[in-house]
Amino acid sequence: MFVLELTAIDPGRPDLVGGKAAGLARLIQLGERVPEGFCVTTEAHRRGEVPRAEVLAAYERLGCGPVAVRSSATAEDLPDASFAGQQDTFLGVTGAEDLLEAIGACWDSLHSERANAYREAVGVADDAVHMAVVVQRMVDPEVAGVLFTANPLTGSRSQTVVDAAPGLGTAVVDGTTAADHYVLDGTDPDERGCLTPARLKELREIGERLQHRIGAPQDVEWAYDRTGALWLLQSRPITTLFPAPAKSGRPEPRLYVEFGHVQGMLQPATPMGMSTLKSLLADMLASFGLTVEIVDIGGRLYGDLTDAMRDPSTRQRLVKLMAVDFGPRAQAVVEHLLNDPRFAPEQGARRRNAAALTMGPKAVAGILRALARPAAARARVFGEIDRLRQQPVTDPPTAAELLELVEDAGSSAGLDRIVWPVVSGLLVSAVLPPLLEGIASDDEIRTVFGGMPHNVTIEMDLALWQVARRATSYREVFLSTAPDELAAVYLAGELPDIGLSAFLDTYGNRSVAEVDVGVPRWSEDPAPVFAMLANLLRVTDPEQAPDRRFARAAATAEAMVAELARRARRKRPVRGRLAGFLLRRARELSGLREAGKFAGLYPLRDRRRRLLLIGARLHADGLLERADDVMFLTLPELRTVVERGDDLRAAVAGRRSEYARELRRRTVPVALLSDGTDVETLLPARPSDGRTLTGMGAASGRVTGRARVVRDPATASVEPGDILVAPTTDPGWTPLFLTARGLVTETGAVMAHGPTVAREYGIPAVICVPGATERIRTGQLITVDGAAGTVTIEQPAIAGVTTTP
Repeated sequence: MFVLELTAIDPGRPDLVGGKAAGLARLIQLGERVPEGFCVTTEAHRRGEVPRAEVLAAYERLGCGPVAVRSSATAEDLPDASFAGQQDTFLGVTGAEDLLEAIGACWDSLHSERANAYREAVGVADDAVHMAVVVQRMVDPEVAGVLFTANPLTGSRSQTVVDAAPGLGTAVVDGTTAADHYVLDGTDPDERGCLTPARLKELREIGERLQHRIGAPQDVEWAYDRTGALWLLQSRPITTLFPAPAKSGRPEPRLYVEFGHVQGMLQPATPMGMSTLKSLLADMLASFGLTVEIVDIGGRLYGDLTDAMRDPSTRQRLVKLMAVDFGPRAQAVVEHLLNDPRFAPEQGARRRNAAALTMGPKAVAGILRALARPAAARARVFGEIDRLRQQPVTDPPTAAELLELVEDAGSSAGLDRIVWPVVSGLLVSAVLPPLLEGIASDDEIRTVFGGMPHNVTIEMDLALWQVARRATSYREVFLSTAPDELAAVYLAGELPDIGLSAFLDTYGNRSVAEVDVGVPRWSEDPAPVFAMLANLLRVTDPEQAPDRRFARAAATAEAMVAELARRARRKRPVRGRLAGFLLRRARELSGLREAGKFAGLYPLRDRRRRLLLIGARLHADGLLERADDVMFLTLPELRTVVERGDDLRAAVAGRRSEYARELRRRTVPVALLSDGTDVETLLPARPSDGRTLTGMGAASGRVTGRARVVRDPATASVEPGDILVAPTTDPGWTPLFLTARGLVTETGAVMAHGPTVAREYGIPAVICVPGATERIRTGQLITVDGAAGTVTIEQPAIAGVTTTP
């Protein structure tokens, strides 16, 4: 089957005809006007020879006139990768020999340098791709262009975007001409440019029809011929859009703010992890008196803050909450929308949180108790963590019994021993800036939080440094062997004792994105730990040893505490004594902020183990392909598999594929409207001189060094003195800080994990720098100014140096 008419193609066979031809076949089946043509299938490409006789016979049926010859690879027009312009197209091809040559050239373009690079970037293997070729009768266009059924810049599904120019549409697609640009929102368009209002209306209507019938926003190439007929030349998914929120059934528009970056987590959560995270976040927000619906958008956690925005009693408090806990990007979004009439305050009954009201007296008592006796408070916290770590657990033998334990929310016993000391430290941290206004700068206050004791994440990082010191005699082996190979040797029990087992006994339940129960822990896969050990073994300067750096930061912080206390007493004696007290309590309690999450990892560890045991039993029964497929089910679905034996393997496979696609996504909107609009795209652009990137200072100091762009800490190589540039950071990233000289992130909040640890190591940090991992290249000399909140690119990247994965 080497040649097929477009009308004979099954749209469900992209493996045979490629993505473009399958899309055209779908349009034909939907009754749309598509130029006649045929497809040279992937079977011909596999054979390696253009089927001359069949091609020329099909060409003769088209009338032997000018045709368009277009690539249609199997990895093309995919839901997450368009491959736009990566393979070749030839227009106005006339004559048998030129046609055969053009088909061969399309085949050759499958392995062009640009196509190979694109496939590598989107994770498509070369040997998995084959090329079909579409041949269609040429349309003689009066005007042509591109139609997007959703706005590709803002994500809005309520807008249609059209780019058009006289003549061939390739001028628009290739960017070789200035196109007329239209953004259509359902109102009557202006009379301007090369398209009449009637044609714009027709294009919007056909776009809405295609989006509805295909079920996803579409990127459509079209042309009006000299008779005024509209032809569709291509329709494919818009691959750059972030998923839109599901319809809530409540009045729109609605505002959704992304919560994962508070935990330093931008990667998608597994379906099983999502259910746990929703519960955790709802409980956290309830402590602020907010009842917020947590929703899954693109595998990320978003909170519906619409009611809080429209509630006169909470809307201003929401701005402060965003500033402290969610970062400046979320704060800017909320401040912008406060002036949007669609989110104007509404009078009515306030939604009160009963849990928050009843916990008020208990909270006050717990906080005052911690402030009065901080050492005793710390003892309670770490005693509870030890209890959770050593608590004996048993696992019942059947999947049904295991599932009962997983579904049990568990006891809150011991919660008060951890929560109120942690909250006390957070409260003191929040009170200091207003209390010291006019006495200390923000940069000086941030210095107070350097070298902070009693932080479990810092203790973990310093413990890893001690492991690295014991591994110095194996330095060359560790530096020359891949982390996954070292992990395999360790798990086989063949690695010399360097103290790693003791480290994993305490910290093996950690990982990147550790709040997701579906993510493997370091104890299961210690490869990331070996990558971090290799980075630590590159430290040869004793003064750059992490323990010394931490000690220097602590000494600087203690000196700043004494200086600020003196200043405060001189300027305001009574208030100054309070400031001195709270500065000391900050040093004694603020380091506990990581303890609550760390304690929660032990119940999460048990939950994961039991889920995997269930998965193993279901795999043995033939109900799952792999034991960890259980993480791609929800709890209700898992119960149907356990109780009824439902076969959900197809659903799991689809979710794994979607999860893999989302893992490749580079950016995640900090806030969305219900129509999919990325709210940050509506904000005024920040001024820039082309060299200076602006974010928010999160750790004091100014440093210049070579940038190291890292997107995956599990395999990252960070040399001593590098400035780490990352999309986000959570505790699983922080061992990289031990060798880094500075930190730049695209997301975060001042009190989030990464900036907190950066302050405690005394390394300058600037967070919330939009597009930092794209605008900065590994090897560039950059200056990080934590006081000014800026990153300055001092020189171009070094030739041949690329971004770390």
